[in-house]
Amino acid sequence: MKVLPRHLQKTLVALVAAACIGALTMAPVGGAAGPPGCTTSCATLIVPPFPSAPFGVTSGPLGSEWFSLDHAVARIDQQGQITTYPVSDPNEQDVGWMTRGPDGAVWFAERDTGKIGRIEPNGSMREYPLPSPDAIPQGIVFAPDGNVYVTEQGSNAIARLNPVTGAATDIPVPTPNSTTQSGALGPDGAIWFIERAAAKVGRMTLDGQFTEYPLAPGAFPNRIVAGPDGALWFTELRASKVGRITTDGQLTEYPVDGGPVGITVGKDGQLYTVLNNLFSPNTPDAVVRLDVGGQVTGEWQLPGAGGPLLIATGFGLDLWVTDTFGGNLYQVTPYAVGR
Repeated sequence: MKVLPRHLQKTLVALVAAACIGALTMAPVGGAAGPPGCTTSCATLIVPPFPSAPFGVTSGPLGSEWFSLDHAVARIDQQGQITTYPVSDPNEQDVGWMTRGPDGAVWFAERDTGKIGRIEPNGSMREYPLPSPDAIPQGIVFAPDGNVYVTEQGSNAIARLNPVTGAATDIPVPTPNSTTQSGALGPDGAIWFIERAAAKVGRMTLDGQFTEYPLAPGAFPNRIVAGPDGALWFTELRASKVGRITTDGQLTEYPVDGGPVGITVGKDGQLYTVLNNLFSPNTPDAVVRLDVGGQVTGEWQLPGAGGPLLIATGFGLDLWVTDTFGGNLYQVTPYAVGR
């Protein structure tokens, strides 16, 4: 039986509790054909080269997509070939969040060992330790001041990292034990982030000033992204909602049945979120599309998924979904209306 990494075991326990109170194979599961040549709406299952719990996912340089595999990061090229790059620390068994930086490299969180990693297209890797031994880094945000900001779940802080010198300092989040999660750069130049346990959306200016916006108790917010309309959009897993908050704090929430978790903006300017039926058993694992009015306009089911979490936009219109609890990856091609 596959054993999830320590951090994912804790995450699964927390999420269920909240909801209740190598070889490469591709198989199209939602349409006529898988890539290359997926000319209609479809979802394609991709099996990683070794048993793992894919979590982070992002587009990378030269048309590649990247995702995390417990103790490694992996690249999948346009021909479907996967190359893996283990991290240096053998104690790291929970590589998490990933994002492409403005420097063209892919950055990732090493959640077991409290580091941030950076990998170039040729596989050259550098790792940056964060100040707190309890960090559990999550979201990675690149700011106009040249620093990298990292939300830290374990230390309840946001780290400011200088990518040139490697120096990092922690900026404590005002609410204790808030379980700081995903982050995004807002159009106002501030860092916006999720406080999952505290049920808040947070905003931090680059000089370390905080504003927090409360949600309904138990909403269990998860991921946040800068939207196409100048607002921030985020998911509320337990409340089955997607929220929209303007930079001056005006909040609107839209019902989305099925436990939304990850969220991204597609190349078509629409919002896409992942539904996870581990936390909403009466709905399918799926990707749904929303317009900026909060209306669901498409759905792509993920048959066979065991627990999808994160979603990223690829170089084309494709979307990439990590099926963390199922151990797989999905490529979703929303060329046609899915519903």
